[in-house]
Amino acid sequence: MSNTSPQLDPGPILQTAFAFWSSKVLLTAVEFGVFTQLGHRRVTGAELGRELGLHPRGIADFFDALVAMKFLDREGDGASARYFNTPEGALYLERNSPRYVGGILVMLNARLFKFWHDLPEALRTGKPQNEIKHGQKGMFEELYEELPRLEQFMGAMTGLSRINFEAFAAKFDFSKFKTLCDIGGATGLLCIETAKKHPHLQCVSFDLPPVEPIARKHIATAGLSGRITTATGDFFKDPLPKADLITMGMILHDWNLEKKRHLIRAAYTALPPGGALVAIEALIDDARRENVFGLLMSLNMLIEFGDAFDYSGADFRKWCGEAGFKHFEVIHLAGASSAAIAYK
Repeated sequence: MSNTSPQLDPGPILQTAFAFWSSKVLLTAVEFGVFTQLGHRRVTGAELGRELGLHPRGIADFFDALVAMKFLDREGDGASARYFNTPEGALYLERNSPRYVGGILVMLNARLFKFWHDLPEALRTGKPQNEIKHGQKGMFEELYEELPRLEQFMGAMTGLSRINFEAFAAKFDFSKFKTLCDIGGATGLLCIETAKKHPHLQCVSFDLPPVEPIARKHIATAGLSGRITTATGDFFKDPLPKADLITMGMILHDWNLEKKRHLIRAAYTALPPGGALVAIEALIDDARRENVFGLLMSLNMLIEFGDAFDYSGADFRKWCGEAGFKHFEVIHLAGASSAAIAYK
């Protein structure tokens, strides 16, 4: 009897196994400034290669790989063909675009690509595989020592966060809340996006003292200094500013369970009855089967911090329930990210 069962496809296995090839091509293109150099122009590969200082051998393969991956486009074939940005490339990967997300890609290339090589050791030891492993200062400790570097990092994170914060500002019901405090507010982006959409809100962006001048500059540029103020402190040592709504955008996942619980208790203390705590994260689905990015982000927290981890809506509900919160919901935002909300 012939075997008529459909042949299993090894494609997904091989695609994932070789995924680092395409990742490195895109990350290198952003590091070289390919999309920014192109801008709104259409130029040949030889011209663009010369401008970027590339050796002739790799030019056609490099740019055509980006075309095949749909990150660049091309008119014509051969040496006279002209390359140009796709609409997505122009919007998200050109450095001058207000929607630029390339900052985080530069960081992935500079730091995480090589640290992820040591994932096996992280899984065996439970220890960080970043700068600390090599006797250097931790990422945050290093960043907060130098304002320009700190501002560059915050700019990188802004591109990643903006889409989620805009979605939160659009999807959450702010009508019952008059004041908002964003914990770990960085550049003030969450406050800016919510204040722009909800004129009745008064916002506070709370972070460590070195961050304050960065936040104030961004808030002033947005023309919102009258409605967004800054406050400084250490959220593990100082009480959080009181507000009707306390937000934490990609904050809780940076810490171990003890510190997560501390931050949730601190938020509960700072909120009035009826107030709410909102955690915006790449929230893992409760069954831990679907959100690949959230699960990989949690492995990244292992690489970066050892005992830090991402979590599900069910985890958040359990921890917040222990702190005294009474009602809970999850709102999907964009891509892999959601807002987990606990009401006091």
